[in-house]
Amino acid sequence: MQQFLIQNPWVIYLALAWTLPWKGFALWKAARNSHKWWFIALLVINSLAILEIIYIFIFSKKKQLPSA
Repeated sequence: MQQFLIQNPWVIYLALAWTLPWKGFALWKAARNSHKWWFIALLVINSLAILEIIYIFIFSKKKQLPSA
């Protein structure tokens, strides 16, 4: 695997180009929603944006207040 990455550095650049925008957006949403533990998990765990996408589309939804 190491030899493959040395011969094909574009794979690393592609992974970075995919991961960084998702991570940035997920961290921004977690901070705005005051989800401290999600923010820490998203910052520390590197999952090639899988955890970030799950957070953005499932857990970052703001809860609606019941209308009176």
